[in-house]
Amino acid sequence: MIWKSNFLLLVTFMIALSNAPQSEAQQADQVVRFATYNLSLYGKQAGEVASRLSDGNDRQAKNLASVIQTVRPDIILLNEIDFDADDKTLNLFADKYLAVDQENCSAMEYPFRYGVPTNTGLDSTIDIDNDGKLSGPNDAWGYGVYPGQYAMAVLSRYPIDQDAIRTFQQWKWSDTPNALRPVDPNTSKPYYDDTVWKLLRLSSKNHVDVPIAIGDSTVHLLASHPTPPVFDGPEDRNGCRNHDEIHFWIDYIDGGAGDYLVDDQGRRGGLKTSDSFVIVGDLNADANRGDGKQDAIERLQSHPRLSDPAPTHALPAIESAGKTVVSDSITTAAFNGGMRVDYCLPSAQWKVSDSGVFWPAPQDSRSKWIRASDHRLVWVDVTIEKDGEQ
Repeated sequence: MIWKSNFLLLVTFMIALSNAPQSEAQQADQVVRFATYNLSLYGKQAGEVASRLSDGNDRQAKNLASVIQTVRPDIILLNEIDFDADDKTLNLFADKYLAVDQENCSAMEYPFRYGVPTNTGLDSTIDIDNDGKLSGPNDAWGYGVYPGQYAMAVLSRYPIDQDAIRTFQQWKWSDTPNALRPVDPNTSKPYYDDTVWKLLRLSSKNHVDVPIAIGDSTVHLLASHPTPPVFDGPEDRNGCRNHDEIHFWIDYIDGGAGDYLVDDQGRRGGLKTSDSFVIVGDLNADANRGDGKQDAIERLQSHPRLSDPAPTHALPAIESAGKTVVSDSITTAAFNGGMRVDYCLPSAQWKVSDSGVFWPAPQDSRSKWIRASDHRLVWVDVTIEKDGEQ
């Protein structure tokens, strides 16, 4: 019975094929891990961080790389890493730290990279803080001691469509509908005069839409790092700016609500309703704690076009000097008693299979790594079918 013998061979082959382990790339076509991590990797002057990283032995960078190599995201937004025109700092971190085995961690290659231009430290040439001077970190478009400080970058295992990237670095705050213009409560007058207000940029760093090709799908990585809603006065200028920087994404993903937006490339409008996306970044806002205007982050988290997996960590509340420094399992930063300020918010049509905050317990040997930053890496796994169907 030749046909029976051939049939048995075919069945055996099919069973073996189904049980064969998938490669990492094959698995990533189905489940993609997105992450955001504020590295706190900045210096006191331009070029300082690049110089530190150049020999591959910077302790802070090695600890940061160990965290990333442990979580192993496919696509990650890095906050607070210097921007330079040739991506020197980003490439040093990727090539000399992430691509090198760290302590009990395997190297990771990120062939696709994007250093995000930033307003931080970029001289506005106007007296924004009204101190009679035309220079200094408060007269930059975004607070910064030097150009490129506190910038963002994207690392990806999947191709980035560089030509289709949209940036909103130059978008004027005053052009935003219903913008919260800061007012001095003592005089009831606007904190910024009309000349300054018409020129001010909304983004303290940038708002960017980075299209990434995953199989037959295009995923829009929507990244920003709004200013913290503190370090100001009774006019609450940073609180107002933080609110409107977050609200930007509400309009951008909300169909026609973002029709007024024009990017730095001259293209108008927000996302199409059919577009898939993940909003990532250190948004410097907690819906339940802190000094920010919380309605913007509340509205973003509850937007019907996205889901909030609320990633958690297993670390219990920690008492230090009579204060709870980790107040619950969704905190992502150690300051102010524990805050949730770092977010990965994927499209609602995607299935979220897992998520988390990398925050080892003090007795865990890996806990020394997280001292490299006052933020924690946040990650989300989403399922993307190989044929492009979510």
